[in-house]
Amino acid sequence: MRLSSLQQYGIVTTNYWAFTLTDGALRMLVIFHFHSLGYTTLEIAFLFLFYEFFGIVTNLYGGWIGARYGLRLTLWVGTLLQIVALLMLIPVSSSWSKLLSVIYVMVAQAISGIAKDLNKMSAKSAIKTVVPDSPEEDGGNNQLFKWVAILTGSKNALKGVGFFLGGLLLTSFGFNTAVALMAIGLGVSFLLTLILPGDIGKMKSKPIFKDLFSKSQGINVLSFARFFLFGARDVWFVVALPVFLETYLNWNFSEIGAFLGLWVIGYGFIQAFAPSLRNLWGNKRSPGVSSVQFWSAVLTAIPALIAIALWRQSNPEIAITVGLIIFGFIFAMNSSIHSYMVLAYTDKENVSLNVGFYYMANAAGRLIGTLLSGVLFMLGSETSVGMQVCLWCSSLFVFLSWLTSLSLPSINNSDFFEKDSA
Repeated sequence: MRLSSLQQYGIVTTNYWAFTLTDGALRMLVIFHFHSLGYTTLEIAFLFLFYEFFGIVTNLYGGWIGARYGLRLTLWVGTLLQIVALLMLIPVSSSWSKLLSVIYVMVAQAISGIAKDLNKMSAKSAIKTVVPDSPEEDGGNNQLFKWVAILTGSKNALKGVGFFLGGLLLTSFGFNTAVALMAIGLGVSFLLTLILPGDIGKMKSKPIFKDLFSKSQGINVLSFARFFLFGARDVWFVVALPVFLETYLNWNFSEIGAFLGLWVIGYGFIQAFAPSLRNLWGNKRSPGVSSVQFWSAVLTAIPALIAIALWRQSNPEIAITVGLIIFGFIFAMNSSIHSYMVLAYTDKENVSLNVGFYYMANAAGRLIGTLLSGVLFMLGSETSVGMQVCLWCSSLFVFLSWLTSLSLPSINNSDFFEKDSA
């Protein structure tokens, strides 16, 4: 019996959730394990360099592969590659030389980065094939916004659980056993995807190489704004923040994992309930260009205010925790609207190509943010000064995201659809 579109999407999403748990946990495991071995924040950042770099390549080509051969293939390959990456990390030992450890883990993280973005592209593209085409007055776009918000929010909430899980597994079992347990769990979730049909997300006409790059102004501008937005988050959140909490505030691994996990869970819930929150203050219709511009403008001030609080030697725990909560709320609203708009700007035929291109920019922003997170924090001697520098860079990146968003065309601009289907 052929699965309905909703059942197909349910299977894709369930696998994506399981994958997200391992992805969040693995990040915490790598950061904590290697920092405890004496690695600097720059060296830790390099461990994730290939993870982010190959995410750029994967999103670009993954969307093309999904459009040409179907999203089932990209989902299968992504899940199996993550299992391979986890299995690769089982033999990692503190007796290895630093150079060998860095190179080996970078290769494993490269495979994990490819896996993550294949899974994300598959799940985000699949939703466009489920939501019916309806005009705005019939609630079509608003329905799309709700579905995207639920998927994106639940994914990030589970990633937060993964952060907590990573700290817990490292404390309870150690690095090697932890990655082995995660490989087994993800292998079980992969079995569920075997019943998916092969044509999900497949284009009727085979895309050619030049179709990798978006022809749409909306997709291009939104992708550029996304680059700066996620660079702004990762420049202080990925490497600098957990190391700052451990070295400057003397938090242990479990406390850091729980705190960052709860933050990402809360961030995910805000994303999931973004449509309901907008309804509370009277916005019944789906968001548009002005919504992206508004939330980007507000977000610009938050990292700067946290940096000023640290510079004035205010209580650093209060400055970081309260500032991070406010940052997370505003960032979640902005990111949720971004995720909706990339699907609103495209049609079903080109969805995996455009989503792949968009998340290529997302991965590029994470790459720059991750690298700068390690570099800037180390230049500040891995203290409060280093965190302040990262936060000022974050504020600059959000400002550039807002500036870019001023060039976004209206979602209902008919010129977009003509260019996109050309």
